[in-house]
Amino acid sequence: MRLASRMDRIGTETAFEAAARARALEATGVDVVHLEVGEPDFDTPANIRAAAKRALDEGKTHYAPFAGIPELRAAIADDATARKGFPVSPDQVFVTVGGKGVMLYAIEALVDDGDEVIVPDPGYPIYESLVSWIGGSAIPIPIRQANGFRLDPDELASLVTPRTRMIVLNSPANPSGGVLTRADLESIAELALANDLIVLADEIYGRILYEGEHVSIASLPGMAERTVVLDGFSKTYAMTGWRLGYAIVPEWLSFAFGRLIINSVSNVCSFAQHGAVEALRGPQDEVDKMVAEFHARRDLVVDGLNAIPGISCLRPSGAFYVLPQVSGTGLTGTELSTRLLYEAGVSTLAGTAFGGVATDHIRLSYATSQANIRTALDRIGQFVGTLAVSA
Repeated sequence: MRLASRMDRIGTETAFEAAARARALEATGVDVVHLEVGEPDFDTPANIRAAAKRALDEGKTHYAPFAGIPELRAAIADDATARKGFPVSPDQVFVTVGGKGVMLYAIEALVDDGDEVIVPDPGYPIYESLVSWIGGSAIPIPIRQANGFRLDPDELASLVTPRTRMIVLNSPANPSGGVLTRADLESIAELALANDLIVLADEIYGRILYEGEHVSIASLPGMAERTVVLDGFSKTYAMTGWRLGYAIVPEWLSFAFGRLIINSVSNVCSFAQHGAVEALRGPQDEVDKMVAEFHARRDLVVDGLNAIPGISCLRPSGAFYVLPQVSGTGLTGTELSTRLLYEAGVSTLAGTAFGGVATDHIRLSYATSQANIRTALDRIGQFVGTLAVSA
């Protein structure tokens, strides 16, 4: 028996594999601080849970419209119009099984064999994985610490060829927390318009911002018609297990998204969608508290890492990750990440989990308590100190 050849091209998300290794180590009695998985450690707000419970009790457990229940599509359209800076109608909204659903449908609908898709490096690994699986070519655009973890628009322009079909953007970004400026996005928009390119704008961390403004590229002149906006509920409302994402698409792409949803999942969980309506329509106090706590954790982890000799960490403007440069320790990112787990009890990810550029980096998620962060910083500092002694 054999697998289809396309399975040779599909990748994975190594955060889950790293978490499994850490749990296996814990099973042997080792205490491990988990900084590998990007999942808010807060509970879904009580009003959202209550709305989903009510929907269950009211019998909302049957098939839903494939694009999402009307109440949720309307709530998303209103929220996006207010927050993203361009008019969105409910018929442009498609509710998906997580943000990955948006990635999959956009790439399936728009990328042919041999088409090129420019993806951030370091960047969320599923972008490249899905492009390759579909039969396209993923072209990395380097995202460097020296440029504040923002892409260089001139370098991006140099990568565009007649085969280029799509540019993937993620701001605020995983794994770096970098945020593109309005000027960056204006340059990217000009490039997309001049070369008839589609933009997949991953804005899943758009509400988790500490400085500056969140700008959706779809709000810039001419871009709403060539942008697929990816967003969802996992990060903003601590709803990772609910598996609720959504796409905002131009009208000409609606048929393709609808047909792909019908052919894959039929619809997203009905009662969960009613919880999502409450997330958007209800009070936002819990979101504000969560972002304030992430802000405090960011400063704690950045200051702590920069106090360790051999480690250099930028202060990210969004999301809940840091991507420190660690070459001063004498180890690569892969070496340090591995040794931190097995010798210091701190689970992180190597920068190479996100592409080929960040070989001298590790990623830490600060979606954990300040007490855990302090413990991790102490352990990292002690371990790096032993390297200096042995050298």
